[in-house]
Amino acid sequence: MKLLMFYATEFWYRTFQKTLPEAPDHDEENECRNAVVIFFHAEAHDEDRQGKVVEKWVKNAKWLARKFDTTTVVLHSFNHLAETKASPETARAMTEEVRRRLERTGFTVRETPFGYLNEWKIHVAGDSLAKVFKDL
Repeated sequence: MKLLMFYATEFWYRTFQKTLPEAPDHDEENECRNAVVIFFHAEAHDEDRQGKVVEKWVKNAKWLARKFDTTTVVLHSFNHLAETKASPETARAMTEEVRRRLERTGFTVRETPFGYLNEWKIHVAGDSLAKVFKDL
């Protein structure tokens, strides 16, 4: 799993094009402020270690959110961070578990539609920690 995490004072997205035929139809536009935005890429070797990956993912999301005193997290599938990919089912299952765990501890979680290309605008804070890459 690769995570590219940002603390964004503003994040906006709109669905652009469906990439997975089985994905539900979405025509969506949304925005949020003061959020940790996580671009994630599930890798092939994550298939056999989902529990460990989810645990580290949640820990990293909470850590960065606390640094910026926010409880809002945005999850965005971004399959451009590694050479291999996990199956869409594995990526989706891990994302759902991350969402459940974060929400259970008081976080508000938003997701860009899975299986879509999206257009987006992001205003990332200037702080050094506002841009973090993790290889889990």
